Amino acid sequence: MPDLAGASQMTNSPEFDVIVIGSGIGGLVTATQLAAKGAKVLVLERYLIPGGSAGYFQRQGYRFDVGASMIFGFGTKGTTNLLTRALESVNVSLETIPDPVQIHYHLPQGLEVKVHRNYEKFLQELISRFPDQYRGIRKFYNECWQVFDCLNSIELLSLEEPKYLARVFFQNPTACLGLVKYLPQNVGDLARRYISDRTLLKFIDLECYIWSVVPANLTPTINAGMVFADRHYGGINYPKGGVGQIAQKLVEGLQQAGGEIQYRSRVTRIVTEKGRAVGVELAGGKIYRAKRIVSNATRWDTFEKLLPAEEMPEGEKKWQQRYQKSPSFLSLHLGVKAEVLPVGTECHHILLEDWEQMESPMGTIFVSIPTLLDPDLAPPGYHILHTFTPSWLADWQDLSHKDYEEKKEAVAGQIIERLEKIFPGLDAGLDYMEVGTPKTHRRFLGRDDGSYGPIPRRKLRGLLGMPFNRTEIPGLYCVGDSTFPGQGLNAVAFSGFACAHRIAADLSI
Repeated sequence: MPDLAGASQMTNSPEFDVIVIGSGIGGLVTATQLAAKGAKVLVLERYLIPGGSAGYFQRQGYRFDVGASMIFGFGTKGTTNLLTRALESVNVSLETIPDPVQIHYHLPQGLEVKVHRNYEKFLQELISRFPDQYRGIRKFYNECWQVFDCLNSIELLSLEEPKYLARVFFQNPTACLGLVKYLPQNVGDLARRYISDRTLLKFIDLECYIWSVVPANLTPTINAGMVFADRHYGGINYPKGGVGQIAQKLVEGLQQAGGEIQYRSRVTRIVTEKGRAVGVELAGGKIYRAKRIVSNATRWDTFEKLLPAEEMPEGEKKWQQRYQKSPSFLSLHLGVKAEVLPVGTECHHILLEDWEQMESPMGTIFVSIPTLLDPDLAPPGYHILHTFTPSWLADWQDLSHKDYEEKKEAVAGQIIERLEKIFPGLDAGLDYMEVGTPKTHRRFLGRDDGSYGPIPRRKLRGLLGMPFNRTEIPGLYCVGDSTFPGQGLNAVAFSGFACAHRIAADLSI
């Protein structure tokens, strides 16, 4: 129950249909979908710009993406092109640049694999590395396509809305039954059904790890079906002007549809009355009321910080027994001379020298070079190399400022030394470097421990353990990577479509 001062403020505060806490892509998709339906929506963002981990920052002529630049969801056909659909819903658009290769893998024992946009070209390259597994390779990836085909043939909205489920099943019962079949399955079980080569299985573990942060046996088949097929179907497409343009355009559409967004507005408390979420309180004490509250914060931030931790619903306690926070990332935002990159360099790279270190901190190194697609993000004659690798907050705690800065410099040096194997002369060609740690992610993104999102504590039955948008607290919904179907921009866009659909049904709009 709010205190008397809070109650007085609430009486005189604006009334909204929906308040969204946080302007990550999941929150913005929720907000824009509802605003387009006529709802009075307010988005509250703690930072200066929207987007969260899909944001950006500028330094000395470079425009850096906060997160990765490997973007799904910008296709022009089917139903899984959720970012395209989200923008169109509020009458805005964004120019994108197709990437011909999703990833160039640099792996142990000199194994090199490129995941080409052309599906058959990718299969042929993988088969050339593992010729005795050619049947298994085709069967495994083709079955992932079957999952994708089920998803791509139905409208992706809230699985909590009975009328929608009935309509979709009536329209396409085969696709619905297919999804029911794959919902409890994990990729590892599917891969081992067809593939016996241990190195190839490790490769599939890495194919999952680079976006789910867990190996194949913990990665839901539904998610893999989306990723392993859509990279060839809709493709990887980079937004002109940088990833931050996605959020900027969604905000533009939100405002055109009558919605509002406030920056530098840090929510410190979700206000409840008689057990129901009815408003939010900002750091300065101001309180806003709404019929529905949506949290785009992580579930740990939502149920342990914005709400009293001691009053956590039983369902959330059980969820935390099944899921834990993934690691955060150590990020190097580099500006380099163009001659550092060999002719024919691809935009995205994965470097792993030891299969056993895949899940270890700094074991797997991710590299994005978005200026190969959009040169305008850097000064003429230079490129951006955004390098990131898993890292735990605990490894950066309790350090003096001097020790913290020295550790950042030392770790950055180690990563650059490893990257010299791919990009000889990288160190000598450096023009700019900024290092972000898990503490940086926690500070600027407002994510508990700077976490990338939830990962299973143990092997679970596919996506069956992931919660949907409604919570056990009436009036409160969650959206983003802590809800079905999980991490990734297209996945959180899915959660935004689903959340808005469920709220619209609840508000009869």
